[in-house]
Amino acid sequence: MNNWIKVILAGSALVAAPLLQAGDISRGEELSGSCAACHGADGNSDNPEWPNIAGQGQRYLFEQLKAYQTGDRENAVMAGQVSDLDEQDMRDLAAYYASLEPGVAGGVDPDLRERGEDIYRGGIPDKGVAACMACHGPAGAGMAGAGFPRVGGQHAQYTAEQLRKYRDGDRDTDRNRMMRDVAERLSDDEIEAVSSYLSGLHRRQSD
Repeated sequence: MNNWIKVILAGSALVAAPLLQAGDISRGEELSGSCAACHGADGNSDNPEWPNIAGQGQRYLFEQLKAYQTGDRENAVMAGQVSDLDEQDMRDLAAYYASLEPGVAGGVDPDLRERGEDIYRGGIPDKGVAACMACHGPAGAGMAGAGFPRVGGQHAQYTAEQLRKYRDGDRDTDRNRMMRDVAERLSDDEIEAVSSYLSGLHRRQSD
Protein backbone atom coordinates (compact mmCIF):
# COMPACT_ATOMS: atom_id res chain seq x y z
CA MET A 1 0.00 0.00 0.00
CA ASN A 2 1.22 3.50 -0.80
CA ASN A 3 2.95 5.03 2.23
CA TRP A 4 0.86 8.22 2.08
CA ILE A 5 -2.38 6.23 2.08
CA LYS A 6 -1.19 4.22 5.11
CA VAL A 7 -0.55 7.43 7.02
CA ILE A 8 -3.99 8.83 6.21
CA LEU A 9 -5.84 5.62 7.07
CA ALA A 10 -3.93 5.04 10.29
CA GLY A 11 -4.40 8.64 11.35
CA SER A 12 -8.12 8.53 10.67
CA ALA A 13 -8.49 5.36 12.73
CA LEU A 14 -6.60 6.84 15.66
CA VAL A 15 -8.58 10.07 15.65
CA ALA A 16 -11.75 8.00 15.79
CA ALA A 17 -10.51 6.04 18.82
CA PRO A 18 -12.12 6.72 22.22
CA LEU A 19 -10.68 9.70 24.07
CA LEU A 20 -8.41 9.08 27.05
CA GLN A 21 -10.08 9.43 30.43
CA ALA A 22 -9.24 12.87 31.79
CA GLY A 23 -6.63 13.22 34.49
CA ASP A 24 -6.49 15.57 37.47
CA ILE A 25 -4.05 18.40 36.73
CA SER A 26 -3.65 19.45 40.37
CA ARG A 27 -2.90 15.92 41.52
CA GLY A 28 -0.52 15.49 38.60
CA GLU A 29 1.40 18.54 39.77
CA GLU A 30 1.67 17.00 43.23
CA LEU A 31 3.09 13.81 41.71
CA SER A 32 5.56 15.59 39.44
CA GLY A 33 8.30 16.38 41.95
CA SER A 34 10.63 13.57 40.96
CA CYS A 35 10.12 14.32 37.24
CA ALA A 36 11.62 17.80 37.57
CA ALA A 37 15.18 16.52 38.02
CA CYS A 38 15.33 15.50 34.36
CA HIS A 39 12.45 17.32 32.69
CA GLY A 40 12.69 20.65 34.50
CA ALA A 41 10.35 22.29 36.97
CA ASP A 42 8.17 23.48 34.09
CA GLY A 43 8.47 20.34 31.95
CA ASN A 44 11.20 21.81 29.76
CA SER A 45 14.52 20.03 30.11
CA ASP A 46 17.91 21.76 30.16
CA ASN A 47 19.61 18.57 28.98
CA PRO A 48 19.29 17.86 25.24
CA GLU A 49 19.34 14.12 25.93
CA TRP A 50 16.04 14.35 27.81
CA PRO A 51 12.79 15.45 26.19
CA ASN A 52 10.71 18.50 26.80
CA ILE A 53 7.31 17.22 27.92
CA ALA A 54 5.49 20.48 28.65
CA GLY A 55 2.54 20.85 26.28
CA GLN A 56 2.91 17.28 25.06
CA GLY A 57 -0.38 15.52 24.29
CA GLN A 58 -2.05 13.82 27.24
CA ARG A 59 -2.73 10.61 25.38
CA TYR A 60 0.84 10.32 24.14
CA LEU A 61 2.30 10.99 27.60
CA PHE A 62 0.02 8.42 29.22
CA GLU A 63 0.87 5.79 26.62
CA GLN A 64 4.61 6.35 27.01
CA LEU A 65 4.40 6.07 30.81
CA LYS A 66 2.53 2.80 30.37
CA ALA A 67 5.12 1.58 27.87
CA TYR A 68 7.95 2.29 30.31
CA GLN A 69 6.08 0.43 33.03
CA THR A 70 5.38 -2.65 30.91
CA GLY A 71 8.86 -2.70 29.39
CA ASP A 72 7.58 -2.06 25.85
CA ARG A 73 9.82 1.00 25.93
CA GLU A 74 13.16 0.46 27.65
CA ASN A 75 14.86 3.03 29.86
CA ALA A 76 16.25 2.12 33.25
CA VAL A 77 15.63 5.53 34.80
CA MET A 78 12.06 5.81 33.55
CA ALA A 79 11.27 2.21 34.48
CA GLY A 80 12.20 3.03 38.06
CA GLN A 81 10.18 6.24 38.05
CA VAL A 82 6.95 4.60 36.90
CA SER A 83 7.21 1.29 38.72
CA ASP A 84 4.93 2.32 41.59
CA LEU A 85 2.44 4.38 39.58
CA ASP A 86 -1.08 3.19 38.95
CA GLU A 87 -3.07 4.16 35.86
CA GLN A 88 -4.75 7.11 37.54
CA ASP A 89 -1.35 8.46 38.63
CA MET A 90 -0.21 8.29 35.02
CA ARG A 91 -3.37 9.98 33.75
CA ASP A 92 -2.90 12.76 36.29
CA LEU A 93 0.77 13.29 35.39
CA ALA A 94 -0.09 13.28 31.70
CA ALA A 95 -2.85 15.85 32.24
CA TYR A 96 -0.53 18.10 34.25
CA TYR A 97 2.30 18.15 31.72
CA ALA A 98 -0.12 18.53 28.83
CA SER A 99 -1.41 21.70 30.51
CA LEU A 100 2.01 23.40 30.62
CA GLU A 101 3.44 25.84 28.10
CA PRO A 102 5.97 24.27 25.70
CA GLY A 103 9.45 25.74 25.90
CA VAL A 104 12.06 26.57 23.30
CA ALA A 105 14.70 23.91 22.69
CA GLY A 106 16.98 25.99 20.51
CA GLY A 107 17.59 27.29 17.06
CA VAL A 108 17.97 25.47 13.78
CA ASP A 109 21.41 24.82 12.34
CA PRO A 110 21.35 27.12 9.28
CA ASP A 111 23.26 24.54 7.25
CA LEU A 112 20.51 21.95 7.89
CA ARG A 113 17.42 24.13 7.76
CA GLU A 114 16.50 23.80 4.09
CA ARG A 115 16.97 20.03 3.96
CA GLY A 116 15.16 19.54 7.26
CA GLU A 117 12.22 21.68 6.19
CA ASP A 118 11.96 19.84 2.87
CA ILE A 119 11.73 16.49 4.69
CA TYR A 120 9.29 17.71 7.32
CA ARG A 121 6.93 19.44 4.93
CA GLY A 122 7.33 17.39 1.77
CA GLY A 123 8.83 14.06 2.76
CA ILE A 124 11.21 12.27 0.41
CA PRO A 125 8.95 10.94 -2.37
CA ASP A 126 11.62 8.93 -4.17
CA LYS A 127 12.34 7.01 -0.95
CA GLY A 128 8.70 6.57 0.03
CA VAL A 129 9.01 8.89 3.04
CA ALA A 130 5.79 10.76 3.83
CA ALA A 131 5.81 14.36 5.03
CA CYS A 132 6.21 14.46 8.80
CA MET A 133 3.67 17.23 9.10
CA ALA A 134 0.93 14.90 7.87
CA CYS A 135 0.75 13.54 11.41
CA HIS A 136 2.63 16.13 13.45
CA GLY A 137 1.07 19.27 11.97
CA PRO A 138 2.49 22.33 10.19
CA ALA A 139 3.96 23.75 13.42
CA GLY A 140 4.91 20.40 14.93
CA ALA A 141 2.15 20.55 17.55
CA GLY A 142 1.07 16.97 16.88
CA MET A 143 -2.44 15.54 17.06
CA ALA A 144 -3.20 15.15 20.75
CA GLY A 145 -6.41 13.15 20.33
CA ALA A 146 -4.75 10.65 18.02
CA GLY A 147 -1.70 10.28 20.22
CA PHE A 148 0.67 11.80 17.66
CA PRO A 149 3.24 13.72 19.72
CA ARG A 150 4.29 17.34 19.67
CA VAL A 151 7.69 17.44 17.98
CA GLY A 152 8.13 21.17 17.40
CA GLY A 153 10.57 22.74 19.86
CA GLN A 154 11.94 19.37 20.93
CA HIS A 155 15.68 18.94 21.52
CA ALA A 156 17.38 17.95 18.27
CA GLN A 157 19.63 15.46 20.05
CA TYR A 158 16.67 13.68 21.65
CA THR A 159 14.65 13.61 18.42
CA ALA A 160 17.57 12.21 16.42
CA GLU A 161 18.13 9.50 19.01
CA GLN A 162 14.49 8.41 18.85
CA LEU A 163 14.49 8.33 15.06
CA ARG A 164 17.61 6.16 15.10
CA LYS A 165 15.98 3.85 17.63
CA TYR A 166 12.93 3.47 15.40
CA ARG A 167 15.18 2.88 12.40
CA ASP A 168 17.30 0.28 14.18
CA GLY A 169 14.34 -1.52 15.76
CA ASP A 170 15.29 -0.50 19.32
CA ARG A 171 11.96 1.28 19.77
CA ASP A 172 8.66 -0.15 18.57
CA THR A 173 5.99 1.82 20.41
CA ASP A 174 4.58 3.18 17.13
CA ARG A 175 1.20 1.91 15.95
CA ASN A 176 1.16 0.12 12.61
CA ARG A 177 4.95 0.60 12.30
CA MET A 178 4.33 4.17 11.17
CA MET A 179 7.52 5.63 12.60
CA ARG A 180 9.66 2.58 11.87
CA ASP A 181 8.54 2.55 8.24
CA VAL A 182 9.62 6.18 7.91
CA ALA A 183 12.84 6.01 9.94
CA GLU A 184 14.09 2.90 8.15
CA ARG A 185 14.29 4.99 4.96
CA LEU A 186 16.23 7.88 6.51
CA SER A 187 19.99 8.29 6.43
CA ASP A 188 21.93 9.68 9.39
CA ASP A 189 22.26 13.02 7.58
CA GLU A 190 18.52 13.18 6.92
CA ILE A 191 17.75 12.38 10.55
CA GLU A 192 20.10 15.13 11.73
CA ALA A 193 18.57 17.64 9.32
CA VAL A 194 14.91 17.05 10.23
CA SER A 195 15.72 16.86 13.95
CA SER A 196 17.49 20.21 13.81
CA TYR A 197 14.59 21.75 11.91
CA LEU A 198 12.09 20.49 14.49
CA SER A 199 14.00 22.09 17.35
CA GLY A 200 13.16 25.48 15.87
CA LEU A 201 9.42 24.93 15.54
CA HIS A 202 8.16 26.76 18.63
CA ARG A 203 4.75 28.04 17.71
CA ARG A 204 1.59 26.86 19.41
CA GLN A 205 -1.38 26.15 17.16
CA SER A 206 -4.99 25.67 18.15
CA ASP A 207 -5.82 22.94 15.65
